[in-house]
Amino acid sequence: MPGRNNLEENILRSLRKITRAVDLYSRQLSRQYQLTGPQVVCMRQLLADAPMTAGKLAHSVSLSQATITGILDRLEVQGVVVRQRCTQDRRRVLVSLSERGQELATKVPSPLQERFAERLRKLPEENRVVIDTVLQQVVGMMEAKNIEAEPILQSDPPPVID
Repeated sequence: MPGRNNLEENILRSLRKITRAVDLYSRQLSRQYQLTGPQVVCMRQLLADAPMTAGKLAHSVSLSQATITGILDRLEVQGVVVRQRCTQDRRRVLVSLSERGQELATKVPSPLQERFAERLRKLPEENRVVIDTVLQQVVGMMEAKNIEAEPILQSDPPPVID
């Protein structure tokens, strides 16, 4: 049936466009600002709530502690973040943006997922329920239910900026 094949092709094309959009945005950030999407998310969180511990940052941006450590290591090398021991409890290390990091965080465009989430929130709840249901079905059809994924859009592999 021609209609069915066309519909399947449209669905596959849409999935590919979503993947490409994430990839292109990630490459643009990397090229223009030498940053990844998750780095931008962390910088924006630090701009809003710093200083904070790496653990609190990880929780705030829904990333693992190990991922945050790697991100902070790379941002520290770039002179974007500063780690300092807490004066009240020397065991705690607080993270904040450097002056350069503050300038960069205000200049860099909002992460793709922030703009998407904002637009998603504006949809009626019944539309969001349908989208969630259909995407859960897609995840199942792609046999991807056991793949861990954070709510930060990023292509794989992420560019490593040192």
